[in-house]
Amino acid sequence: MTTISAPTCSALSALDEPLPGTAATAPGYVCLEVPTGWGRDVLDGTALGAELSDELSARAKAADVRILFIRRPGRDVVRETRTVLLARTEPENTWCERLEITEPAELLDIVPRVVAGPAPGLGAAVQDPIALVCAHGKRDRCCAVLGRPIAAALTAEFGQNVWECSHTGGHRFAPSMIMLPTGYTYGRLGEDDSLVAVRDARNGHVHAAGLRGRSTWGAAGQAAEIAVREAIDEFAIDGVTVEDGDGDEPIVRHRDGRAWRVGVETSELPARPASCGAAAKPARPVVATTITPL
Repeated sequence: MTTISAPTCSALSALDEPLPGTAATAPGYVCLEVPTGWGRDVLDGTALGAELSDELSARAKAADVRILFIRRPGRDVVRETRTVLLARTEPENTWCERLEITEPAELLDIVPRVVAGPAPGLGAAVQDPIALVCAHGKRDRCCAVLGRPIAAALTAEFGQNVWECSHTGGHRFAPSMIMLPTGYTYGRLGEDDSLVAVRDARNGHVHAAGLRGRSTWGAAGQAAEIAVREAIDEFAIDGVTVEDGDGDEPIVRHRDGRAWRVGVETSELPARPASCGAAAKPARPVVATTITPL
């Protein structure tokens, strides 16, 4: 087994690791404003205490949602209330709501309601895309060093629709950004491309550069969707959908009725750390190999 090295996990990954298929799978998101005190893991008890963290983790798993911490870019701002963002990412049922709570324990009743279906009406509907930029330095230094400048640049143009967030999955793809409510996830975007990605989202399009996948699907479905989008030059957000997104041959359907079966396989790249300081392990990206019209 060949092992290669580089100063940081993100620099190493950028040498040869493809981005498609690397977004965390999350059909739903619950984002809690926590200005200070993030631990290595958001639900490790550091910020919310062990008992509440354990119960939230169990309820999030049952509801199939991902819990993230968020904070305003630039500095810690402690307020009497905390913003909560709720989102579902599925095409044809994509929504985001914003509300304020006074105690994190209120999430115990909220999390089970962030499930497939219409928006629950717990908060105000969010019309413009929300950009979440990973800046979780306690998880990996690449996220903080590379993510925070991107969040600051986005905030200058998009203001309250930008947040720093906790670990999004894949430090080695930093800077990493998730767009809510669609769940489209990006990596390795510089300031200019990040700005364009948000502008594109506001215009109903997916930005092609740095695209890791839509978190609605598993890795195979993400890779298949991106391969078809690139092949037919279709980047409207809901221009295509994916069926059997966890299988070996996902089906990608266009809204005009066309469909393709996409063959995917797992390749193996030389060992490298998945995050800075971790032991080197082979990278196994999921790659689209064939696109067959149906």
